Amino acid sequence: MTTRRVDWKTLIAVMILVALVLQPAQAQTYTVLHSFAGGPADGAYPNGELIEDAAGNWYGTTDAGGGAGTVFKLDPAGVLTVLYSFTDGTDGASPQEGLFRDPTGNLYGTTWGGGASGRGTVFKLDTSNILTTLYSFRGGSDGAHPDFRLVSINGELYGTTHTEAAQAATAAVAARSSR
Repeated sequence: MTTRRVDWKTLIAVMILVALVLQPAQAQTYTVLHSFAGGPADGAYPNGELIEDAAGNWYGTTDAGGGAGTVFKLDPAGVLTVLYSFTDGTDGASPQEGLFRDPTGNLYGTTWGGGASGRGTVFKLDTSNILTTLYSFRGGSDGAHPDFRLVSINGELYGTTHTEAAQAATAAVAARSSR
């Protein structure tokens, strides 16, 4: 039987590690910045991820309320501003899955419904809160009801639709944005 010498430095390091791991977790504190009431003043059913600007403002969308969904800004103090209320017309309805913000501050997103054919849109909301419909889905080979966040690659927006694409369950789409 061989006897092993104890390396005290290793033993102390292991004991410190065990002590740190076994420390009780500190409770997290959460603060509600805004509770959506569901009316025209703020919208209802926020969805998608929020994006943040350099000033600490958060931008997002609601699926309903404000007409047929909203794009909103939430400042660091918790004050919510509706930047745009969708009408379920050619502008779209029920914005989905958050926004993309370009370097100049324009916001881009998709709506599930509305548009020229009622099958959703790709939109741009400029820094003056003027909405431009970049594309209205027709439900043919381009699909319908975009349901995922847009991404930008070299100034072009890419995303997918949820239903009605010919020969497939979804369609990939690209829209050129003129900044």
